[in-house]
Amino acid sequence: MSDLLELYDEALPQVYGYLLSRCGERALAEDLTAETFLAAVRAEAEVSVPWLIGVARHKLVDHWRRQSREERSLALVEPAIEPPWEDCVLDAVTAHEVLGRLGPHHRTALTLRYLDGLPVPEVARLLDRTLHATEALLVRARAAFRRAYDTPGTEVEQ
Repeated sequence: MSDLLELYDEALPQVYGYLLSRCGERALAEDLTAETFLAAVRAEAEVSVPWLIGVARHKLVDHWRRQSREERSLALVEPAIEPPWEDCVLDAVTAHEVLGRLGPHHRTALTLRYLDGLPVPEVARLLDRTLHATEALLVRARAAFRRAYDTPGTEVEQ
């Protein structure tokens, strides 16, 4: 148990920082951090900081899935538009704000793919979607991001 307390002291800032940087909400990051460490207490596996970050990622994805189910009002989106970050420079604060305004399904896909740098097959596995469905989701998410980024203050399609 003392090993877990030492790991807690070491990993808490990293796990909380990881979650806060991706969700942008302190209360949510705190709740998910608590859930992550609760999973560590229950784990029968070797617990480490990378393991905890992986659990935190899964907790965040699960949260976004629940939120997405609650907000399930998907509309058809325009055909594919080029990714918003190719051949341009993004303002990090604006990009983070736009990402926060996107629907949870778009925010989740873009976060996992571009912030966490996961390959599309891994994003598909985490979202419990097929590869083709995930690719289509990423196309729609990039298009929604571009529209919201290019026209600040507009409503974001959920």
